Parts: sequence; structure tokens; C-alpha cells
Amino acid sequence: MGQFLYIYRGGERAQTPEQGEKVMQKWVAWMEDLGKKGHIKDRGQPLESEGKVVRKDKSVTDGPYAESKDVVGGYTLVEAKDLSHAAELSKGCPIFEGGGLVEVRPVMEM
Repeated sequence: MGQFLYIYRGGERAQTPEQGEKVMQKWVAWMEDLGKKGHIKDRGQPLESEGKVVRKDKSVTDGPYAESKDVVGGYTLVEAKDLSHAAELSKGCPIFEGGGLVEVRPVMEM
């Protein structure tokens, strides 16, 4: 078993509170299912759309930019047999309904 980070990228945000509630219910159900099966190590959190970008030269600018399709919206730490298993588990993620994607990355053991 290993640990894997799900990085949620892109996807449309709910336009109304009702849509937001429906989407949230899907996320909760998916996370609860993974948790019951022993795969959730850290539920992570959604991220705000605002932030700062710090560069090598120590300059600080506004970002990331919400209009970018590649904005990271949140993360979850899961446990799975291997990378293929972790990718398979991610297929139930509600982000796909809004056009987003899940980047699945192994956590390096140190």
C-alpha cells in the first residue's frame, strides 16, 4: 500500500446555492465511500480561488488566476495498492461532471 495525492484541477463552480448543495452532497458521498473502504488518509480541503505566486527572484504576484483551466481547486490524500489502483478509485470523483480532472500523484517515501 502507498499514499497518493489527488489534486483536483479545473471544473465549473456551481452557479446557484441549490446547485452547490447538490454538488457538495455528491462529494460527501464519494468521500464517505472511500473512507468506509479505508482509502482516505486526509480528506484535504477545497482551496479558495485567490492566492499569491512567489517566484525564484522572490517577487510576489497575484494568482493563481480563476480563468485558468488548470487551477488547483483542492486535494485529498488516499491510500491504495499502487498508482493504477489509486487512479481507478478516483474515477468516482464528482469533479468530472463539471469538466474538471483529478491528477493522481504518488507520495514519495523518504
